[in-house]
This record gives sequence, C-alpha cells and structure tokens, in this order.
Amino acid sequence: MVNTPPTNGDNSPESGEPLKKPVKRTKKSAQLLEIKSKKPDDDASPAIPVTQLTEPSPPEATPEKPPEVLAQVNTKEAPPEANTPETASKETVKEEKKQEIEIPPGTIFQAVGVIRGNVTFTTEDEKTIATITIGTKEYPLFYAPKKQRAYDALKKEIEATGDRTQRVVVYPRFTHFPGRDQQPNVGFQLVGFDKGRQSGEDVASKELQDLEFKLCGLWQFIPVCRTPCISIFRNFTKERLEHVKQSEPAKKVKFMKASHLPLFWRDAPVPPFRFNPKATKEEQGKPVFVQIKARFQPSRNAFEFDSLLGVPLEKPPKFLKVSKDDKATAMAEKKAADIAAGRTSRPPQGKPPFKPKGDFKPRASSAPLDMPKPKPKPKQ
Repeated sequence: MVNTPPTNGDNSPESGEPLKKPVKRTKKSAQLLEIKSKKPDDDASPAIPVTQLTEPSPPEATPEKPPEVLAQVNTKEAPPEANTPETASKETVKEEKKQEIEIPPGTIFQAVGVIRGNVTFTTEDEKTIATITIGTKEYPLFYAPKKQRAYDALKKEIEATGDRTQRVVVYPRFTHFPGRDQQPNVGFQLVGFDKGRQSGEDVASKELQDLEFKLCGLWQFIPVCRTPCISIFRNFTKERLEHVKQSEPAKKVKFMKASHLPLFWRDAPVPPFRFNPKATKEEQGKPVFVQIKARFQPSRNAFEFDSLLGVPLEKPPKFLKVSKDDKATAMAEKKAADIAAGRTSRPPQGKPPFKPKGDFKPRASSAPLDMPKPKPKPKQ
C-alpha cells in the first residue's frame, strides 16, 4: 500500500485500517477511504498508484479554513512590533525623551571655590575696596548686593582679630577682551568665609581645599580666548524668566552674562566644542556639559583639571541666554552714551605700537639715500 500525504491538516494512517476515533469526513476524505479499502483482484490489471487517483491539491495552495480561524492564525504569527519607519520614529522620540529625563536631579551650572589669602580693605572717595593677595598676585574682591552681609561680617572679623589671612568662599569672575593675546581681568566675588567653625551651610568650605573649585558648565572654545573654557550660564527659573522679560536690554545682558573660565585639561574624555562657520548645522555639533573639580593657578590666571565629579552630559540643564537682538540693542545704546560723553568704550586692538630701542632716530623721508660707490678698477 502506498502512503498518502496528509490533506487539510488531518493525519492519515500508515495502513489501511479504519480510524478509531470518529472523524468528520469531507467528500475528498470519503473518496480517499473508499479507494484505500478497495483491494485489487488477482486477475485485474496492475494497481494504479493512489496518488494519481486522489489528485491532491498543489503544495502552494493554502488549506481551506473558516475566516475566524485564519484571523487567529495571522495574529499569532505576526511579530509583536513590525520594524517599520513609523515604529522607528516612535522609538527615536522615546529615546530623546529618555535623554531629557536622564539629567540627574540637582545638576546646575555652577562655579564656586575656596581661596586663602591676605585680605585688605581700603577706602577711596568714600568707597571701600577689598583685595585679596594669593602668593604674589593681588585680585579684587567683589560682593553682590545679596552678599553684603557676608562682606561686612568679614570686614568686622579682620578688625576684631587683626588677622588678615582669611579662607573665603568665592565665585570666580573673568572679564575677557576682544584681543586674543590680551590677558583677562581676574577677580572673585565673595560668598562667605570660614571662621574655623564650619556650619551645615558651608558645604563648599567642607568639600573643597584651598584653591579648589567646583566647575559645572559647557566645555568649549570662545573667540576671545586661546585656551578652552568652561562657560557658566544663569540657571533657569520661572522667577528669573519673568524678571528678564520686564527688564531693559542693557539690564538683561548684564544679568544673563556668562562667565568663561579658562581651563587646562589634558586627556579630556570629550574635546572642547569649537564653532566652525563653514560647517552645516547638522555637522556643527554642540558643547558638552561637564562637572569637574579644578585648581586655580595664580601664575597662569587659569584653572587646571583635577578630577571628574560626574559623567559628561550631551544635554545641559536649562539656562538663560541673551538673545542677539538684545545684545545688539544694548551695544548700540552703550556706544551712543559713550559718544555723547566723549569717551571711547572700545579697548585698543591689534599689536602694540613699535617702540625703538636706544637712541634710534627715524630718518627723514626727504633725505637722499647714500648709494654705495663702486670699487676702483685696478690699473693694468
């Protein structure tokens, strides 16, 4: 007996024995069973193969099933998520949202440190000026209106104890000029001072040693400095945003002015961002937000990398930045005010003028040149 292939998903027996269980038979299965049960006689012609009599459907044809069953099979065989452009775009949006959420809480722009030096108060034109001397360098010591209480307390502490060597908590203040070769003006803004009785609020005084600073900002080059800088911007708050909206352009620029701190950082994990005017917006890239500990070097008037405080972030926390329109308006107003007052606000640019050495006197342009005389020819 020749074995017949299964049809309609039913299993065919290996022999011609009837099935033990009742099976719902179709017309094809009934015809098949009749052919199987029929045995050829000895006098009859040779048996024809069963496969030719049953005429099974070609293997490409799909089995006939009810619509409900087909729907169930299709839902089971379909993958959970098809890899289509729509799903790929949704995954990209999810990754971007995830990146926004991944900014650690408490991550802000910050530049605060501790310095120790000789503090001196002097009065000029009924105005008190403070300076701090670190080694052989003297730096101005400013204070914000909100920190005037700490400024007055430091002054009273020195008058009471007579000790001018103080350990103070400060914000660094660097003022750059258009000339790339011109050194910036360096100063410090007073935040508080360490009396040796550290309270719970003096976090920086506890965590940092002398000349150590915590710097958190954008790692990039700026046009007016050859050394890459960490740029510190104003952190975003709703109150500050409302204050900026109600302010004049000049006050906006002053309030949101960033501080660019030169930093020497060898083997940095990410290169400092450098603006390329020839590159497209997609190729330009963006500066990375870094969080480090650095030491202030008075001999260089710059900072030197010490250690990482956090993983560099491609997306910085929210901050306030001056718009180009407000900047241009503020510069135009300042220039008009300087012209009206008869002063120039632009510092000298370029190389310094040539200074002759010794008793050198420039030759008058009208004087004739002394041409060298030819040597006389020898007489023959």
